[in-house]
Amino acid sequence: MSNAEPSPSEIAEREEDFALHSLAEKHAADRRYKASKEELLHFYEQMLLIRRFEEKAGQLYGLGLIGGFCHLYIGQEAVAVGLQSALKGGLDSVITGYRDHGHMLAYGIDPKVIMAELTGRHSGISKGKGGSMHMFSVEHGFYGGHGIVGAQVPLGSGLAFAHKYREDGGVTLAYFGDGAANQGQVYESFNMASLWKLPIIFVIENNQYAMGTAVSRSSAETHFYRRGTAFRIPGMQVNGMDVLEVRKAAEIAIEHVRGGNGPVLMELNTYRYRGHSMSDPAKYRTREEVQGVREKRDPIEHAKTELMEMGVAEASLKEIDKRVRASVGQAADFAESSPEPDASELYTDVLVETY
Repeated sequence: MSNAEPSPSEIAEREEDFALHSLAEKHAADRRYKASKEELLHFYEQMLLIRRFEEKAGQLYGLGLIGGFCHLYIGQEAVAVGLQSALKGGLDSVITGYRDHGHMLAYGIDPKVIMAELTGRHSGISKGKGGSMHMFSVEHGFYGGHGIVGAQVPLGSGLAFAHKYREDGGVTLAYFGDGAANQGQVYESFNMASLWKLPIIFVIENNQYAMGTAVSRSSAETHFYRRGTAFRIPGMQVNGMDVLEVRKAAEIAIEHVRGGNGPVLMELNTYRYRGHSMSDPAKYRTREEVQGVREKRDPIEHAKTELMEMGVAEASLKEIDKRVRASVGQAADFAESSPEPDASELYTDVLVETY
C-alpha cells in the first residue's frame, strides 16, 4: 500500500465528493424552519390563496371563460410558498413550466392580473396573450410559464449565467416536474451549470404522475435528487407537503448556491389532487389514493393544525379563509369585466430591439 500524499486533483475530488453529501446531511440534521406564529400565518394565507384561486380557475374553465390548457396547482402549494419565501425580491429569478399560477401568487403578484391573464384579457399580466401556460413578469423576476416540457430548465441556466456574469448575487429557481426530469436538455443544463458553477437551484416538483403515468412506470431512477450526482451536483430530498420543511431546505440550498458553490438539485415530493390538466379525468389512480393524501398529508391542513397548537383560534383561521375567498372573487369579477386585447396587440412584444 502506497503512503504517498494525495495529489491536488485527488484532494479536490475528495472535497467535491464530500460536498455532494454535506447539504443532505445538513438538511437531515435540521429539517424544519422555526417559524414564528406570524410567519406561519403568512405562509398559511399564501397557500390558502393559491388553493382558492385555483378552485375558482377550475370553475371559470368549466364555464368556458378560460380557454386552451389549464393546469391547476392544488395540493402543491407548500412547494412554491416555502421556496419563494426564502428568495430576495428584486434580485433573484424564477422560471417554471406550464403549472405556473401558484408560483406567481407565491411571489405576491396581484391575483387580479393573474386571473385576467387566464381569461385572456388586456389587463392580464401578459396582456391576455400568454394565458394559463405562458405568464411572464420581468418586474418580479418571473420568467414563465413555458408550454414545452423541460424547456424552462436550459432557460433557467441562462438566467443563472446572467446573474453570475453581472455579479449581482442573484440566484435562479428553475422548477420542473418528474416527467420533465427525463428530458435530455435537463442533463445538458446540469452539465453546463456544474461546469460553470452557476447560481441555480434545480427544483423537481415530484407530484408522482407525469401526465398520467406513475413515476415508477416512467423513470428508472425514482429518487430524483440523485440525478445530479454524475455532474457533481448535490441533491436534497424534501417533503413538499410541509411548508416549514420546504422553507428550511430552501435556506440551506440558497446559502450554498449564493456562496459561489454551484448548483443544487432539490426533489420536492408533493401531490396534485386534480388531473394533469382540466381535460384529464385522472382515471389512472383511485379516489381512495387522492382522499388518503388529502386526509393525512394536506399542506394547508398541516399548517392549520400547527397554528391552532400555537394558540391561533379557529375563528381567526376562518376569517382568513373568508378574506381570501373575497379576494379571489374580486379577481374573478375584475377578469370578467376587463376588455379583451385589441387585435393590434398581436404585433406588440414580439421583438426586442437592442442598440
